[in-house]
Amino acid sequence: MKAQFSQARITAIGTYVPEQRLTNDDLSRLVDTNDEWIVQRTGMKERRIAAEHEFTSDLCIKAVQNLAERYDKRLDDVEMIIVATTTPDHPFPSVATKIQDHFRISSTGAFDLNATCAGFVYGLHLANGLITAGLHKKILVVAGETLSKVTDYTDRSTCILFGDGAGAVLVEYDESHPGFISSIQGTNGEGGIHVYRSGLSHTFKGTELAGNGKMVQNGREVYKWAVQTLSTGIKQLLEQANLNVDDIDWFVPHSANLRMIDSICEKSGLPLERTLYSMEYFGNTSAASIPLALDLGVRDGRLNYGDTLMLYGFGGGLTHSSQIIKWGVPRV
Repeated sequence: MKAQFSQARITAIGTYVPEQRLTNDDLSRLVDTNDEWIVQRTGMKERRIAAEHEFTSDLCIKAVQNLAERYDKRLDDVEMIIVATTTPDHPFPSVATKIQDHFRISSTGAFDLNATCAGFVYGLHLANGLITAGLHKKILVVAGETLSKVTDYTDRSTCILFGDGAGAVLVEYDESHPGFISSIQGTNGEGGIHVYRSGLSHTFKGTELAGNGKMVQNGREVYKWAVQTLSTGIKQLLEQANLNVDDIDWFVPHSANLRMIDSICEKSGLPLERTLYSMEYFGNTSAASIPLALDLGVRDGRLNYGDTLMLYGFGGGLTHSSQIIKWGVPRV
């Protein structure tokens, strides 16, 4: 495989998380758990929870507003809005159309993308492709989730994991300093039974689904799949880009849990100390976890313009998507 051709780069980032915090001690009053048990198994200390009348579109709009204000970016000339989410306000209209309406962007396409925890990286892959193909020059890629609204807070195995948040990036045409180096996508649909939320159908290949519309996860099986899949995918991604582990400044995987990321780093040779993650204070925010991790790196000075990053989203489906990119956002 060859490194991909690109004429696009990420030029700005913004994030938003709700004000309400759900700590491990709070969870210990809901289910049989405690702070030490949760931290040891997940690396999580707290998560943010959307208010009763706060939905995914609200979080996404605030993330986009944060982007525009921090980097003094115009939004009226955005040509496409791609929103990665598994928890839209409604089945339709899409979250993307609500963003378009809020910012009064008069001439833009807008659609939602559901690739669960890999959604943000899939969105980047699409944005780079559309711009490099010459179809568009400025695309908003947004990822937002309100997972608290579909979490079963009587299920100890899942309720300790999930939080709410949103992140947004602007991807723009740049022939001189393109940012996208290589990418890999993959799917194992047979494993979809291991993490799901039932919908119009309550069966999967003849198996009755549980959860009554709440999330259900077989953590052990997802863990095994993710560690094996990413270990192989990281090697392929580096070969495609003609790079080695030492060339990667920051590894930015989906923040599922810290124990899983530690295992992936150990198997792949990517050092944990050069890894950006967001689960410690935000929990598992699915599609939003990678932009939240990126912005933490921006805000504390770890992430710098020109750094080489490996992004790797993975989750329900089972699906995964990865990118090696040059970070193209200037410090402000």
